[in-house]
Amino acid sequence: MTATAPPVLVLAGTASSVGKTTVTLGLIEALRARGLTVQPFKVGPDFIDAGLHAVAAGRPSYNLDGWMCGREHVIDTVASRGTGADLCLVEGVMGCFDGVDGVSEDGSTAQVAKWLGAPVVLVVDVRAQSRSAGATVLGFERFDPGLDVAGVIFNRVGGDLHARWLADAVAATCRARVLGAIRGDEELALPERHLGLVTGAEGVLTAESRRRLGEAFARWVDLDALVATARPGPPAREAARPVPGSPRGARVRIGVARDAAFQFYYPDNLDLLREVGAELVFWSPLEDPAPLHADGLYLGGGYPELNGARLSANRTARDGVRKMAEAGRPIYAECGGLMYLAEALEDLDGRDHEMVGLLPTTVRMRPRRLTLGYTEVELGASSMLGQAGLVVRGHEFHYSTSDPVPESVQRTWRLRRPGGAARAEGYRVGSVLATYVHLHWGSCPGIAANFVEACRGARG
Repeated sequence: MTATAPPVLVLAGTASSVGKTTVTLGLIEALRARGLTVQPFKVGPDFIDAGLHAVAAGRPSYNLDGWMCGREHVIDTVASRGTGADLCLVEGVMGCFDGVDGVSEDGSTAQVAKWLGAPVVLVVDVRAQSRSAGATVLGFERFDPGLDVAGVIFNRVGGDLHARWLADAVAATCRARVLGAIRGDEELALPERHLGLVTGAEGVLTAESRRRLGEAFARWVDLDALVATARPGPPAREAARPVPGSPRGARVRIGVARDAAFQFYYPDNLDLLREVGAELVFWSPLEDPAPLHADGLYLGGGYPELNGARLSANRTARDGVRKMAEAGRPIYAECGGLMYLAEALEDLDGRDHEMVGLLPTTVRMRPRRLTLGYTEVELGASSMLGQAGLVVRGHEFHYSTSDPVPESVQRTWRLRRPGGAARAEGYRVGSVLATYVHLHWGSCPGIAANFVEACRGARG
């Protein structure tokens, strides 16, 4: 028997920074105020937007990424995670058709919308246009006939007269229905920093700001028409989400670092760990001692560069992580986790902070150099994540760089970006595996079972 997914709607942008996240959050708040349950999703590899969704919706937001995880994973995720929701609301990435390159739809919002058979509501920043908005929307309608651009929400509208001109322009030339006109209001804007928006884990969405968002969007958006625009997504495949490996033996405890410094995890990765027998123990490297009772550690990404002094001051946590490594407990670290395991971290102001010291390098934020892009990883040597030859996909997104890591440190895999040359990475020091790549385990679900078994085997 197959289950039918609830109604799905995709919010796409004409470009980055047109206000997709603010619109998504405002709609979630306005719909929840009506008593509806909204299940959010985020196209692409972004952690920050998904974290904000989770605060507003009261449930995890899952990433839908065509390049990293493929069609079946996207469809199954929406069908399974949307269970019990009144609406699945999918926030797009960048512009609607933007993906891994200039000719393919791979990794784009349009690709995900077509896989789901979902109508698209286009978010258009109209600060500097009126009638030209009709041309913009018409172009998006015609660019890909396989995409259903069913609605439009204008953002940063100047006033009632501006809103009327915009609506008239679209009505005269386009099929899409105008569903809302959001006024330009600085109080609704979300604060930003070097990696994007300030995160939900830092309390940026206060009860008051959420209330204002919900009230504004209830006033400026035709919510009834918006909900009516959604269509049921494709049903989940029978026996969807098979997870290679099954719980064997005593339950394994994995310490997951989670606080203002470490917060970037794909919910899929954590769910997969639970499904193969892990008990997740969340702890704060900023405030807590290391969970010495855990069988292994998972150190995700985040903002250690903004918390260097506090991380360094918590010597009990740093000493505990070293003790766990000395005892052979598997420690897997991504991006911010790699920074924490380094010998030192130089912050944005050029100050050095002592870190755990398991990876012989110093990580520096100066000069700031952005590394951003999808990455495919092929294991060249066996590790806690699997056997040589295993392929998994993820992405890199960081401004920091590390000093050269000594050649004596084993590189366990090769990274390759679409269209780029391969390079060695995946630093292994004893029971520690550190990388700058955020891996999405949905692209290779067996990783979860491999990591759990490595933690079980380290009990001795």
